[in-house]
Amino acid sequence: MIVAVLTVDLFLPGSTSLKDKRAVIRSMKDRLGNKFNISIAEVDYQDKWQRARIGVAQVGSDYKFLEKSMDTIFKAIDNNVAAMVTDHLIEYL
Repeated sequence: MIVAVLTVDLFLPGSTSLKDKRAVIRSMKDRLGNKFNISIAEVDYQDKWQRARIGVAQVGSDYKFLEKSMDTIFKAIDNNVAAMVTDHLIEYL
């Protein structure tokens, strides 16, 4: 069993309140959760209205599949116009 974990730091320049931020993050989580078989959550910076850290986890038995899946998920997050990726990390456990 292999666990892939993707951590993405985001900057939300259009967010003027926590309510704006939560709407963007919720939309992203719903879209990615429906498209991929993943667990996704906001894991840090809950009290900052222009920063967010998203954690994505996926379990599988094939390293190549997980690597391709994590790359695809990262590209989907990176293509979001409401949030800019400032940093990311992919780990395999």
